[in-house]
Amino acid sequence: MESQKLKELLEMIDMQVSSPILGGMEVEYEELEALGYVNINREEIQHVGTLTPAGLVHLEELRRHD
Repeated sequence: MESQKLKELLEMIDMQVSSPILGGMEVEYEELEALGYVNINREEIQHVGTLTPAGLVHLEELRRHD
């Protein structure tokens, strides 16, 4: 995933506190989960992603490089 797209997705999740995973976005969220930046709650009917501490740190690093 390109850096700008990664930053935009992490920012969206951060603003929403927990972000519903909409159709077509599963792959992106799973990629973020594999990187350790997002936890996916699959126990809810609508799966949601939340930032991990590592995701918050990475988002801050991306923001600093803008």
